[in-house]
Amino acid sequence: MTDTGTPKPEDPEPLSTVAPGIGAPLSDHEMHALTCPACQVIDRADGVEDGQLWRPNHYGTSAERKLVAMLQRVQGQAADGITNFAGSMRFIYLHIGWFGVWIAINVGLAGVGHEFDKFPFGLLTMIVSLEAIFLSTFVMISQNRQAQRGDIRNQIDFENNIRSEIWSVHVGHALGLDVDHVERVVQLAIEGAAIALKDAQAAPG
Repeated sequence: MTDTGTPKPEDPEPLSTVAPGIGAPLSDHEMHALTCPACQVIDRADGVEDGQLWRPNHYGTSAERKLVAMLQRVQGQAADGITNFAGSMRFIYLHIGWFGVWIAINVGLAGVGHEFDKFPFGLLTMIVSLEAIFLSTFVMISQNRQAQRGDIRNQIDFENNIRSEIWSVHVGHALGLDVDHVERVVQLAIEGAAIALKDAQAAPG
């Protein structure tokens, strides 16, 4: 006997998923079917009405975890600690005391009679040169770690901006706003700001 009761609701259209690789094209079943007007406005906003939302090249969560784990390595933390110490006044005071004692001993001012690096202090010069080489390396390591942290923050900011725009368009549509009009105003404002900035930069100082 055939069931003639209430028809079952159709399965919802599949939402888009993150592409399997950076920049990899989405298959047909991975594309979000833009059935609501708000999604269609977002589709038109990128300049190409192709039935897809933005698919920017960005790292997935697995890559984020890998970067965070790399930032937490003991070697990197040690480099940060040395760099922080080298940029403090304690580092200056330590070297003033060290150089003062070293020079006093080797010019005979200390009265101990154990000169081991007479003027012009070749051993001290070599030690200080090696120290400068290592310190510059530690500084570069810390800068690389800061750049990696910045990449993660920029990625999170970018994804949050995309999420905020999609939500705001849907909220505006639910409130009955003319989302196409709002998008046109936004584009005009962006273009006007770019022209004003360009004029300001071209103006004589």
